[in-house]
Amino acid sequence: MQPIAVDAAGHRRSPATMPGYHQGRPPRNKGMRYPADPPTIDEIVAVMRAAGERPDGFRLRALIVLLWRAGLRIGEALALAETDLDRTRGAVLVRRGKGGKRREVGMDRWAWQQLEPWLEIRSSLPVGALLCVIHGPTSGRHWEPSAARKQLKHAATAAGVRRRFAPHQLRHAHAIEIAHEGIPLVVIQRQLGHANLGITSIYLQGIDSSEIIDTVHARPAPTISATAGSPRCRARRPPGGASPRAGGRTLGWRFAGRNPLTRHRSCFRWSAGLRAQALTPTVVARESRMTIGILRSPARRCQNS
Repeated sequence: MQPIAVDAAGHRRSPATMPGYHQGRPPRNKGMRYPADPPTIDEIVAVMRAAGERPDGFRLRALIVLLWRAGLRIGEALALAETDLDRTRGAVLVRRGKGGKRREVGMDRWAWQQLEPWLEIRSSLPVGALLCVIHGPTSGRHWEPSAARKQLKHAATAAGVRRRFAPHQLRHAHAIEIAHEGIPLVVIQRQLGHANLGITSIYLQGIDSSEIIDTVHARPAPTISATAGSPRCRARRPPGGASPRAGGRTLGWRFAGRNPLTRHRSCFRWSAGLRAQALTPTVVARESRMTIGILRSPARRCQNS
């Protein structure tokens, strides 16, 4: 008979916590891809309020602040120690981020104020991780990510958030908000700890579609010429009902009004391939009005009179 495994508190351990239990079992979310749909500020604040005023509520608030206002991954936030916080500089030290990289990130003053209630409670617990277990003989030890996700989900449900509310979405919200504030993309990359800018650009795809619509909707009207579309510039067939297409070439015709010199109608041929001595156009533009006067060649007369 195998001995019964118990935890540090003397309780019987669940088989799911035993080594090799998940071996060969695919995760429930395998193959599922979630879009970058970060929550709004109102939703995040509502979840923080729904966390309550108890010690575990202040701990959850501290976790949300580190994910949202510092842009940390949940594994990086749960691995922080008390000595990794430098409030005088507003810096948070990530000793071992993704890929084993070490970096320092910044956090605003409002976020440090939200951390104060939990830091006061944390000072009375045993030395260990910043976000630790509160009750029982394991107090002061590492807070498991699964327990943190579960408590965050329950708080979101209590706050009335009717969509997925995951820890990594808060990191996306952090990236989008500082991008809206005009912070350079390179600084955002260093803050998030990305290896290249391509990954950072994926985070910024969560921009609200209404913002894109409003930006494009506010574009100015196209700039056009004052004479565009006027009757004086419309295409006109040559006199006698002849087709504009003759000899395999397209002949363009524009009605130019009456010639002030001969008091006859004139036609301005402008397509390539015509003889230069046929018509000699003289174009004069003044104050958004175009006057086209055509001086006829003495050798040929316009047949449109």
